[in-house]
Amino acid sequence: MKPIQGMHHITAVAGDPQANVDFYHNLLGQRLVKKTVNFDDPGTYHFYFGDEIGTPGTILTFFPWRHMARGRRGNGEVAATAYTVGTASVDYWRQRLSEQGVIAGETETRFGAEVIPFQDPEGMIVELVAHDGRATFRPWQDGPIPAEHMLRGFFGATLWVAEAQGTAELLTRSLGFTSAGQEGNRFRFQAASDDIGLTIDLLERPGLPYGSLGSGSVHHIAFRTTDDEEQAQYLQALRQDGYHVSPVMDRQYFHSIYFRAPSGVLFEIATDAPGFSYDEAVAELGTHLKLPPWLEAQRHDIERRLPPITLKPTIEDKNND
Repeated sequence: MKPIQGMHHITAVAGDPQANVDFYHNLLGQRLVKKTVNFDDPGTYHFYFGDEIGTPGTILTFFPWRHMARGRRGNGEVAATAYTVGTASVDYWRQRLSEQGVIAGETETRFGAEVIPFQDPEGMIVELVAHDGRATFRPWQDGPIPAEHMLRGFFGATLWVAEAQGTAELLTRSLGFTSAGQEGNRFRFQAASDDIGLTIDLLERPGLPYGSLGSGSVHHIAFRTTDDEEQAQYLQALRQDGYHVSPVMDRQYFHSIYFRAPSGVLFEIATDAPGFSYDEAVAELGTHLKLPPWLEAQRHDIERRLPPITLKPTIEDKNND
């Protein structure tokens, strides 16, 4: 069975849909590649942000529930989502964040790399990690960020855990990650490829409270498989290892299985195919409300319930930098 090659996406919870789009699409320069709805709650958007085509390993998705209370950060969840930037882009991003009113924390050095931490409008921790390694992504040419400073897909994610051993064994024995070092109570694991979304850090925090889901919380983290056949192999293997894995679920742009890591973090294994151009041309990604076939009959009612959102013509920002 082929080892996991890296992250597919992260799904989080937001509050105000327009503020969510303004931050990720307009400020961070991640293209809104899909505007759809939560299939289990069609009165709520589901936004997908990524590179120009939504390459796996670049995708951050949100359920913007307008009236949800803030989450409480704690153990048993993804506590920080990290993007890669070039090492020459650190000053650019510090200046851009400051100009846009985002207060970044002090630059940290972690495993030899500079890390800029900050929070999105809901308090979710986002990090920029300076790294010049390979990054196979499709630059969003019409976005607001100059090509040399664009976010280069995910670097990885940090999971807060009461103890690291159980989830470490899941990553290495079941998913094919390798141990990549330790700094204090931070344990690093690396996926099998040399591309994007490779790094999972377990930050061990014994005795501290568990988090509670709300706006600003990550709902789950998803890892990549190539196709349905490879995913089926993981489903069988994980069940044999004693994990309670869901049946395959059709998410329209990929297929998914879900299970809980020993730390309590919700893991997903998703297929790369069919991708986000499944129902929209690349040039039109994110410009239409897309619904799965089983919700099309409800389109009028769904559109009436959803608040309008506006996409700023972001290419003008780049021209004015």
